Amino acid sequence: MANSKFNIIIRHLVFVVLAIIFSSCASKQKTIANSTTIETSPKLIFLNYSIEKYSNGSKNIQFINKIIADGKLKKNSNKYIDEGVFGDLKCNQLDKNSNILQSVIIKNPLIKFIEYVDESKNFQTKKIKLEKTGFSLKLKLESNTKYITISDISQSEKPIKPLIKTKVNL
Repeated sequence: MANSKFNIIIRHLVFVVLAIIFSSCASKQKTIANSTTIETSPKLIFLNYSIEKYSNGSKNIQFINKIIADGKLKKNSNKYIDEGVFGDLKCNQLDKNSNILQSVIIKNPLIKFIEYVDESKNFQTKKIKLEKTGFSLKLKLESNTKYITISDISQSEKPIKPLIKTKVNL
């Protein structure tokens, strides 16, 4: 009699283990089936430019290269400023009809601040005005972006002709 009770318990344990195994396999199959719906992954665009300021005050920007990669910006990685002043740059992502999809303000890349330690071992900051330098942009690439423009921020409210217009090929 004890042997038959033992067999019944073993059978129940085997049944429970098999039920767990089959149910875990079924849930994996659902997960695999559901994961086949692929969403378009977010993209980043990395742009490199050189900028030069001439003695008459005009600026020239040259496109160096671009890289488009899968990914998204970190929440705290926004190095762009909210409001620009005269001399800063405005970067716009445009669709095929030149509608603005995204806009960021870039601090004037021709002005650099360096820190150094003076003779009395105090930190000092010095402003350096450059005539030529390079700068890079890292942006969340909007899905309909066809062009990226960079313009000078002026003191007037009139829209300014872009310094450069870069075509984005997705």
